[in-house]
Amino acid sequence: MEAVPNGSPHPDFYQHLVVMRHGDRFDNFDRSWSATAPRPFDPPLHNDGLARAFDTGRTFLNLLPFSFHRLFVSPFLRCVQTAAQVLLALSAANPSTTLKVSVEYGLCEMLTSEAIRPKVAPKDLNWGFDIPQLEAILPSGTVDHSVERVHKEMLPWEGTAVVTHRRYVHLFQTLADKYPSENLLLVTHGEGVGVAVSTFMEDTIVYGVEYCAFVELRRPVFQKGDSFAFGKFEVILREGQDGIKHVPNPEKE
Repeated sequence: MEAVPNGSPHPDFYQHLVVMRHGDRFDNFDRSWSATAPRPFDPPLHNDGLARAFDTGRTFLNLLPFSFHRLFVSPFLRCVQTAAQVLLALSAANPSTTLKVSVEYGLCEMLTSEAIRPKVAPKDLNWGFDIPQLEAILPSGTVDHSVERVHKEMLPWEGTAVVTHRRYVHLFQTLADKYPSENLLLVTHGEGVGVAVSTFMEDTIVYGVEYCAFVELRRPVFQKGDSFAFGKFEVILREGQDGIKHVPNPEKE
């Protein structure tokens, strides 16, 4: 990969990266659920969340002028269930879709006490994600076992949001660079969506991300043989794309 070549104002194509939050989590509907759950830090989706995720998949078909090649998903159950519903919606409209899915640890929740209360987190920080069991939730034939994860194991406790934000940004760039000619859908958590907006939309503060909200990122790609060079990602806002609450950063005005 090289710097964007001078004298090449017109890209060969654009690469699209969509970062999406999971659907409505069950423990926000049943506050007593976590008291007896074996994995209180890893709630499933509520039925409303399943429906919202499926509807968002249909929104992608109607709103976005491009299709996805790959989907990467956080190992948390609510994210995998969200990805499964999106895939079902996309395949219902196009049964021949070849979209492939991979579980990526780097898309996981913020590993801080702000996001996961200490009394809920596993005592030994052994998250116990059963990847084959999670992959079984996804539609048959969609899992790509050949993909090498960016983070090969579950991450350690991060402690601060700053560490999490760096992790998300590095992962977005790494996955995009790894698949330069493909459009990617990343199913993650609210913080990941917020980071994508505040990083690539200058002087912006994100203060809320609704369930299944998503941000579309786009960058120009210049290709010469087997080599690729890239412009910067920009946030694309389309009519009907909402759910991310943001304001200008007053410190930059």
